[in-house]
Amino acid sequence: MVSVQKTIGEPTRSHYVNLDSTLNLLVAAREAGARRFVFASSAAIYGNSPDLPKIETMRPEPLSPYAVQKLAGEHYLKVFHDLYGLETLALRFFNVFGPRQNPGSDYAAVIPKFIALMLAGKQPTIFGDGHQTRDFIHVSEVVRALIQAGTLNGIGGFVCNVAGGEKTDLIQLVGTINRILGTRLEPTFGPAAPGDVRDSLADVAHARRVLDFTPQVSFEEGLRRTIDWYKSHPSLHG
Repeated sequence: MVSVQKTIGEPTRSHYVNLDSTLNLLVAAREAGARRFVFASSAAIYGNSPDLPKIETMRPEPLSPYAVQKLAGEHYLKVFHDLYGLETLALRFFNVFGPRQNPGSDYAAVIPKFIALMLAGKQPTIFGDGHQTRDFIHVSEVVRALIQAGTLNGIGGFVCNVAGGEKTDLIQLVGTINRILGTRLEPTFGPAAPGDVRDSLADVAHARRVLDFTPQVSFEEGLRRTIDWYKSHPSLHG
């Protein structure tokens, strides 16, 4: 259950879906003799600490059941590494975006929603003042990091940020989409969502060291690729 708001509304069910399932998979991996277990964690565990960039050694400050479940999953991975010798890696994904995200889904992130609205000539709505920042990373980069995590030899027992390493606020996001589309659509504003993290920016030095991973697709290039994909699927923004 990847929607922060949905876990706030359904904490018990989200615990079962997100955390019990992680433990069940770890047990199954151990019993099957798997060598390695790679876990999709989240930048949400950092919460609203004002310190930027976010470094893996920082004290977590989760703001939602979703963030708590991801953090608990990381602790389970460490225990399975230390006690049972399972190679475990938790990749803390920041704001992943790219083709195939459904803008109409309950789980839709801000970028597909904004693109779909603006392609249809509609104003996007920002919840909050628009100066909250995000560290966006294109899905192709996430895939590359996962392949590295699954195939490199001699690694395990750690967590690591996977992000673009640059911060963008939501007003800038709207401006960049406008520039790519050649439009001038101004955002409207609504109340900030509960459990929403204010600022996000990753230090990606650890990923560079242990995964040989350095972001290669810039935010704007990833956004152009994503917009091109949505243009070729008009049913998603008609």
